[in-house]
Amino acid sequence: MYETKPYFYGTGRRKDSVARVRVYTGTGKITINDRDIDNYFGLETLKLIVRSPLVLLGLEGKYDVVVRVSGGGVSGQAGAIRHGLSRALLQQSDENRAVLKKAGFLTSQDNNLTIAEALRAAGYHTAMTGKWYMGKAYTPVDCGFDDFYGFLNGAMTYWNPERYVRLPETAPRREYARGEFYATDVITDYAIDFAARARELHKPLFLHVAYNAPHFPLQAPRERIDHYMEIYLKGWDTIREEREARLRRLGLLSDEEQAAGRGVVPTSQFIDRTRPVPAWEELPEEQRHDLARRMAIYAAMIDIMDRNIGRLVEALRDNGQLENTLLLFLSDNGACAEWHEFGFDGRSGTNYRIHTADKLAGMGQPGTYHHYGTGWANVCCTPFRLYKHFAHEGGISSPSILWWGGRVKPPGGIDHQPCHLIDIMATCLDAAGTEYPAQYEGRRPVPAEGISLLPLAEGRRLPVRPIFAEHEGNRMVRLGRWKLVASYYNGQRWELYDIAHDRTEQHDLAARHPRRVARMAQLYFRWADANGVLPYPQLMNEYGGQKMEVYNER
Repeated sequence: MYETKPYFYGTGRRKDSVARVRVYTGTGKITINDRDIDNYFGLETLKLIVRSPLVLLGLEGKYDVVVRVSGGGVSGQAGAIRHGLSRALLQQSDENRAVLKKAGFLTSQDNNLTIAEALRAAGYHTAMTGKWYMGKAYTPVDCGFDDFYGFLNGAMTYWNPERYVRLPETAPRREYARGEFYATDVITDYAIDFAARARELHKPLFLHVAYNAPHFPLQAPRERIDHYMEIYLKGWDTIREEREARLRRLGLLSDEEQAAGRGVVPTSQFIDRTRPVPAWEELPEEQRHDLARRMAIYAAMIDIMDRNIGRLVEALRDNGQLENTLLLFLSDNGACAEWHEFGFDGRSGTNYRIHTADKLAGMGQPGTYHHYGTGWANVCCTPFRLYKHFAHEGGISSPSILWWGGRVKPPGGIDHQPCHLIDIMATCLDAAGTEYPAQYEGRRPVPAEGISLLPLAEGRRLPVRPIFAEHEGNRMVRLGRWKLVASYYNGQRWELYDIAHDRTEQHDLAARHPRRVARMAQLYFRWADANGVLPYPQLMNEYGGQKMEVYNER
């Protein structure tokens, strides 16, 4: 039995009383203060052993998958790979607590390898622009990238060049006149520079462009925001209905499939009870204008990113590099619903106010900090359920575009086979005609997981294999047409869906197929134990080391 001071599950604040954690080694059953929690994690997940794991967020899972292998890792893939352990439920000492606070950052390079390292060893010029988000102990140039421009932390202002770094520090840096800097444009400027540099060196190129757009803080030039205001004043109910209708016209959602509804604001560290998202027409007019402005900023950010991707593609075309380039585009997760229906201001958390008059017009400009909230996230995830953080389709289903000149057959086709971000390593090495190294600079990296996705370009089937994910207590396993999924706000109860006929997860079949649930759950726990997945403490009302108020009032 362990004596510890854990964060408790449920809606209470952090407790100071000593908890009784009992592990029954014969059965794997675990209790905290006599509360049975053995259905959540296996015995091995209690071991607080730092294995230099990677956290992978995938195509079929945005979710932090804490694994001991790094072979599937694209370093900094849209902020998608973070090294370290998840926060552990058991915090047995100040030393352990200090270690666990580093979760999500690279703490060792002993057994892992990035795509940049693997391809640089094969003769590639490797470069990255945008969001690193794996801490400063090991920067991109420590992890295989020859060139980097961007930022090393999480959410970042789009307006201030002083918050962005050029690595190596001796490399030339662009200069921008006052008022010219906007991060999405500048990230693209450097991406174009790095591509040109590879051409000058007569080397093949690996370029990772990790735009921070449209991550909060929501910021964009005012004229682009104004362009979208009229659209979003229609409100989240009307726009979600319009998007659903368009999906049906395009054949992406069949007449038999039921789209998820308006959705809920789920329990979180700021919300102590789940509640429905309100109808748009129920809101006061001033608030509707404030919320429309938030979504208009978000749309403007995507618009600008889209134009910049086009600018990068044209630069590759002009350089004669495009036709021989494999392009992969994806987002690292579903829409962000943090933390309640109306978003936040000033910082991530519960601060929210309605902006009017000049304050409304100034939203998204330098010095501001906004997010759009659960109501609009629900629209952005149409037709799926739930959002970023969750293992349901709204959180993990991230469409990807694969382009490779005339090699993709049929061009413009849609393939619904599930893939995972751990497949990107194998795909890049396959395209480069090289192999994952058994040794790298004196290290023996753990063998890579994941499979090459290039067969998709040829219209071939991928092998059926289980795909796993876990993030903040939300977990899933996908095997063929079946998906087993659970969420922390719903009591960790397993739900089972036939994705081939119910992609929007509207009909839970767990009660009809208990044996299938048991078999897939066993696969999940076996994977979780093997890969160091630790239980996530449901921290109520604490963020960034500060106590936060619970937001319950609209």
